[in-house]
Amino acid sequence: MPDQRESGIPRSPIAKTVLFFRRHWQRGAPGTPTPEWVVRFSYGMWLTAFAFKVIGASWDMSWHFKWLRDDLAPPHLINTVGTVIICVLVVLHTYTGLACDRRSLRLMQAGLVMFLIAAPLDVINHRVSGLDLTAWSATHGLLYLGTGVMLAGVIAGWLRVSPPGRTRAVVLTALWAFFLENTFFPNGQQEYGILELRSWERGEPYAEPTLLEFAADDIGRSVDREAVIHFALPIDDWVYPLWGIGVMALILAAARHTVGRAWTATTVAGAYVTYRAISWPLLLAGDFPTSTVPFYLLFVGLAVDLAFRAASARFAVGAVLVTAFGYGALWLQSQLRPWLLGDALTESAPPSAYWTAPIVLVGVAAIWFATARSRRSELLAG
Repeated sequence: MPDQRESGIPRSPIAKTVLFFRRHWQRGAPGTPTPEWVVRFSYGMWLTAFAFKVIGASWDMSWHFKWLRDDLAPPHLINTVGTVIICVLVVLHTYTGLACDRRSLRLMQAGLVMFLIAAPLDVINHRVSGLDLTAWSATHGLLYLGTGVMLAGVIAGWLRVSPPGRTRAVVLTALWAFFLENTFFPNGQQEYGILELRSWERGEPYAEPTLLEFAADDIGRSVDREAVIHFALPIDDWVYPLWGIGVMALILAAARHTVGRAWTATTVAGAYVTYRAISWPLLLAGDFPTSTVPFYLLFVGLAVDLAFRAASARFAVGAVLVTAFGYGALWLQSQLRPWLLGDALTESAPPSAYWTAPIVLVGVAAIWFATARSRRSELLAG
């Protein structure tokens, strides 16, 4: 492929877009040979789109713990910018066949269709069901699934068309960080919810009175502790660690395998935790509800990276390390009281059911083993 610094390739994204349409806007099949600058420009725009979606989604979660839903709220508009960019990118890949193969393109298309179906369904669900704040609702789940399938397509495409080297590894790591964020996102319900409950208990609720009244009316009660729990913490305590440790460990293992570099899992987890840690004071400064930050994810990533150093029985070593490091770090984080921050943060972790540890141990081992065995069978067949 020609180098992206070849003569005549502008630096400005707008100029590159104009150049792309002038040189490459023609019908082609997936897998059409693609200049390197087009590959990097396309996937750079994918990263930009997902950055908009992450920022919008993060703010949206906090927004919903303060005010009643608004279809045209600023977080929704920021998220929509990312969605529009994605729509344009999928159209470009589909029409030109550039910077993708058939498999990655189908995943991008399928994910976008899921998302575009889920978005209006979610609006209707809010109209019919009332508050529907929980991040674990069916329509929200379809939004996450659509975004996840899109991300899987982008990861597959980048693996297919990018040349080996540092840029390949950096972009792939960033894409896995977005994949982790999208999958972890519903756990934010508990991370924001526990601080929402504590704010109400001390008589200074983050939520506006109209939101609390609406949430209480939704279950036919006056505004009391039970109504606030129904609004802020409607999810069983076993969900948080099972999802946050078990499922995230499997995603981090997939990231470590595809990137193929030491400490990839720790880097991906660290990137996400760093983003959450940076957004926390920004939300606080803007007078928006804050959340606990999942620092324990760093230890889940570390456990995965250490497991990849094992010469044999990696799935068993990984399951033991993930369970020990993940649950140990979560428990330790829950014991710490960030008193220096006063009322801004009175809990450092959501309520968690630690009896789920054996389930994570067995589940991670079984899925990791099955995935590795399937991959080995594919290599032998190929």
